[in-house]
Amino acid sequence: MKDLTGTAPENIDPTLILLTVEEAARRLRIGRTTCFALIASGEIESVTVGRLRRVPVDALPVYVAQLRTASRTLQAA
Repeated sequence: MKDLTGTAPENIDPTLILLTVEEAARRLRIGRTTCFALIASGEIESVTVGRLRRVPVDALPVYVAQLRTASRTLQAA
């Protein structure tokens, strides 16, 4: 099955260090709008390259780790 960019998810280059917002959203299995909101709030790190917004690949595990920590804190309370 192809995504909006016309590529199948298994064809995404694993050596990429910057992702489009759409690619980041797909990896997190969230919507594009939600991903933009998380970027705007600073919850997911992003950078600009010229006029383009990109998400560093290593920002995604950091975001997930923050979610897991928050979840554990709420469960312990």
